[in-house]
Amino acid sequence: MNISTSTLEFLADLARNNTREWFQANKERYDEALADVKAFIERLIVELSKFDPLINTDIKASKCMFRIYRDVRFSKDKSPYKSWLAAGISIDGRKLDGPEYYIHIEPNNSFMAAGYWRPKKEHLDAIRQEIDYNYELLNKALQAGQWTVSDLSQEDKLSRPPAGYTAEDPNIEVLKLKSFIIHESLTDSEITKADSINAVVDICKRIYPLKKFIQEAIDIES
Repeated sequence: MNISTSTLEFLADLARNNTREWFQANKERYDEALADVKAFIERLIVELSKFDPLINTDIKASKCMFRIYRDVRFSKDKSPYKSWLAAGISIDGRKLDGPEYYIHIEPNNSFMAAGYWRPKKEHLDAIRQEIDYNYELLNKALQAGQWTVSDLSQEDKLSRPPAGYTAEDPNIEVLKLKSFIIHESLTDSEITKADSINAVVDICKRIYPLKKFIQEAIDIES
């Protein structure tokens, strides 16, 4: 199981011809690319369910996939379409207040990620508290997948300590994070090779201990 090279070719062409007229003329190619990625997501859900108890085979790939149509209302870029296909996989498809898996398919920019992007306040507070109380558990979760804290996403990181923490805290750089995500890039050849699903699943297995750490932190809070 893999992503077809024709899917990447369509997305590359779309990036160069991002107009409604071109898209409509190539709608059949889009439908084929969408079906290709959907089939990959369906298989990924099955594989994730084998080791993650929060993922089950009743989850619909269609609920996980993001629309290709861009919301241009508040954007200077008025291109009508995204030049990638992506899915967020959780018990609630792509709409979840909690950790999830995310796969991004784009020429020269594909990747697999998992964790919690921009947690809501009560969840962010709970995750930070768990890190503060059990930093070694976080370390172990990351090390189990051959990661370190420096591999966590630095997106939106605070410049100053969050409320309730001081600059002297030995773990302050991690506590400043506003998202808790690990991702690994996939080259075009890696995502299109015959058994690419195995490489993607392996990344997910390695990130799973972090996902579990986050889930347990917010479950404790609730």
